[in-house]
Amino acid sequence: MYGAVVIGGGFYGVSIACYLAKRKGVGSVRLVEREDALFRRASFRNQARVHNGYHYPRNYLTAARSRTNLPRFLADFPSAVVRDWTNVYAIARRNSKVSAKQFIHFCRAIGARLEPAPKEFAAMLNPRMIEAAFLVEEYAFDASRLMEWAAAALAAAGVETTLGQRVLSCRRDSGGVTIEIGSDDGGARMETLTARHVFNCTYSGINQLGGGERLRTRLKHEVAEIALVEVPPSLRNFGLTVMDGPFFSTMPFPARGLHSLTHVRYTPHFSWFDEPERDPYETLEAYGKESRIDLMLRDAVRYMPALGELRYRGSMFEVKTVLVKSENDDGRPILLERSHSIPGLFSVLGGKIDNIYDIFAQLDRFDFGGGTA
Repeated sequence: MYGAVVIGGGFYGVSIACYLAKRKGVGSVRLVEREDALFRRASFRNQARVHNGYHYPRNYLTAARSRTNLPRFLADFPSAVVRDWTNVYAIARRNSKVSAKQFIHFCRAIGARLEPAPKEFAAMLNPRMIEAAFLVEEYAFDASRLMEWAAAALAAAGVETTLGQRVLSCRRDSGGVTIEIGSDDGGARMETLTARHVFNCTYSGINQLGGGERLRTRLKHEVAEIALVEVPPSLRNFGLTVMDGPFFSTMPFPARGLHSLTHVRYTPHFSWFDEPERDPYETLEAYGKESRIDLMLRDAVRYMPALGELRYRGSMFEVKTVLVKSENDDGRPILLERSHSIPGLFSVLGGKIDNIYDIFAQLDRFDFGGGTA
């Protein structure tokens, strides 16, 4: 019997597996990942932003947690954090849910650094569309460096890793939790694993564990497109976020040496409420994935004409999952839900990589050294 099995080989799954093995004294830990490598899904296919609170003026709790967690993330992953670029947040004159005055007040309230954008960057913005622009202190992360960290961290923690296998069923067992794993194509022999604790860190697949086990919290999924672009030399070390409403962001994507371009209106291609019979990842694979880069650019150049010079290099498509209750205020709480029907089973859903420390704080309340927590 394993001390713990962690399902999901993204940033949260790897971090929790290492935490259990090294910090909580769980005797033997095994990590199971559906893809044939770690970090193949949302942990790589995202905006690569290391948040510092600015993104959440309508949710003080999420903003404050970002501010608290940022120093720890910078200290723990210095080689993965990219700092050498200028990051500007701009407030649109029309249709923004916050004004420049409100944004200034918000940043002061959470203690986030804010000052007028440098003149050379502010001059590139269309003053008829932008009320104000601010220089902020926020960074990007290199997902390829985090992948390297993940492999080394799992090995150092003695975590047994299984790739290319998914969970086919999950059930309560005497003294623990039993899961069956196998490949999607049925080519590999099914294996049965029993553990005192199982952590479901499969993000969009969190309700696909089998055995009728589902979160009590409602989820919404969307197929999201992150366009990757090559910017002109004048914008190479520059990032811009126009907020807060149906606007856009472009910033460095270090793992590819490009910039990402996302748009609140066009990045989500379609969405649906979670259903037990509908696998989100199978839905993504069946989708045609036709890019909306033209629509994103058509709107973005109205605010910053220089973006018309960028070159499109491709898109990443992924499923994004949020709590239905958080849609209106843009909050990104960390969800840790303990199963009532299967003792020892925990479900984890995190919306931001840099908030992993909130999960550690919650797990510190449990004793994983002996029987079921």
